[in-house]
Amino acid sequence: MPKPKATSGDVARLAKVSQSAVSRAFTSGASVSIDTKAKVLAAARRLGYRPNALARAMINGRSRLIAILVAYLDNHLYPIVLEQLSRALQEKGFHVILFMTEPGDQDDVVKQMLAYQVEGIVMASATLSSNLAKQCAQTGIPVVLFNRYVPLSPASSVTSDNFNGGRLVADFLVAGGHRRIAFIAGNEDSSTNRDREAGFNRGLEGHGTTVWSRSVGNYAFGTAAEATRELFRGKQTPDAIFVANDHMAFSVMDVLRGELKLRVPKDVSVVGFDDVPEAAWGAYLLTTVHQSAQAMIEATVEILLKQIDRAAISRREVVLPAELVVRKSARLPGRLKT
Repeated sequence: MPKPKATSGDVARLAKVSQSAVSRAFTSGASVSIDTKAKVLAAARRLGYRPNALARAMINGRSRLIAILVAYLDNHLYPIVLEQLSRALQEKGFHVILFMTEPGDQDDVVKQMLAYQVEGIVMASATLSSNLAKQCAQTGIPVVLFNRYVPLSPASSVTSDNFNGGRLVADFLVAGGHRRIAFIAGNEDSSTNRDREAGFNRGLEGHGTTVWSRSVGNYAFGTAAEATRELFRGKQTPDAIFVANDHMAFSVMDVLRGELKLRVPKDVSVVGFDDVPEAAWGAYLLTTVHQSAQAMIEATVEILLKQIDRAAISRREVVLPAELVVRKSARLPGRLKT
């Protein structure tokens, strides 16, 4: 038979202290003398006692849980975000529970999250309906959309300046002498893709030109490969491609070089968006738009903790600067050549 688990009462009796003293000894920042804490910890070790965090949460009404919802992890940005965001929240005394979803199922999964009495929700690569966002706000649970936003939603959002990032790419490619500039879109329903493409189009218009051809990669590696093949089936082909994120840009470069035997950037320039670590690898050296995951995480944590502490939900929109990082996957404008 398994040995019965020790309780806080068992620890209190062995240490000859009250149960409340046991509770304070295991609560960070609680008022308890050094001697009492030492006796409690010694008794706990002897009995093999571990405090039940879930039970304590039920007593004090604080779960200290933050739910993170992601629709996919293929984009190399999101595993980095999950790790850094989890660490940042743990440093503040919170813990993360991860939920995965399929496109269209987000609202159902959020309802499951709420059953865990989470104190906040972060949605990365996913969104939720405005109605459910309102329900979360009414129950005092802050929701932050990470790298997404939904107009008129009560949920807060943290994004990079996707519009200006797209415009920077247009300026760079036109300055490099490109005339047949293509665009490979991500998920067309996502705010990131819409803003990046809108900024790109506006930038091209400012130079008296437009997108030469367009295809859709849906932020997926295999779909981006097929989108690349589609762009190069005609007699005239692009001399540059702006790809809506780095994950797809790697696939584009693999197809150009491996299947089509084209040289990057001599035959075709490629520019991505995100600046994930792999973009700097020697196999790619991808010119891309940098968005600071660290700054976005810091803003997300700040929004969550302020609204949890104040027990008041208010919509905040944080837009962080985007910067073009020039490497070797795209032809350089004359003034940048070395």
